[in-house]
Amino acid sequence: MSLKKKLFLFLDLLGIIALILLDQYTKYLAVIHLKDKAAFNIINGVLELNYLENTGAAFGMLQNQKAFFIFVAIVILSVIAYVLFKTPDDRKYTILHVLLSLIAAGAIGNMIDRIRYDYVVDFIYFVLINFPIFNVADIYVSISTAVLIFLLLFYYKEKDLNFISFKQKHYREIK
Repeated sequence: MSLKKKLFLFLDLLGIIALILLDQYTKYLAVIHLKDKAAFNIINGVLELNYLENTGAAFGMLQNQKAFFIFVAIVILSVIAYVLFKTPDDRKYTILHVLLSLIAAGAIGNMIDRIRYDYVVDFIYFVLINFPIFNVADIYVSISTAVLIFLLLFYYKEKDLNFISFKQKHYREIK
């Protein structure tokens, strides 16, 4: 493994750790300042901080499925780790490193909550559109996944992603 590749992976790890710490800190603040209290208006009628203990997934789906969510997070993290290790150390893939690190940090941040509390701490609420209450980890995952999908559809070409292969090298030579 090249020094440049090691640097990319080290920066990925540092970024993931920093993002997890930020997520966990905001959730800690939500517990301390919002739990068992009325919602805190940031922009009246638009945005407020409102404490919620979410035992489900997005939009309240799949309530009380802790083991399932942890399993899914581990699978996602395994795929992300595989892709990050396989990704070429070319500048073209820097954004891919960033996006996958954001998704990993969000998955880990919410998984920490599920393991520690059996629920995820949510606290950001867009009143104006009655959007489900969410947290910082959810922002990481949602925005980075949307950008990743856009990049996969419109930026990266199929040949740019040939490094992601679950086939063994000698298998391709036989074909």
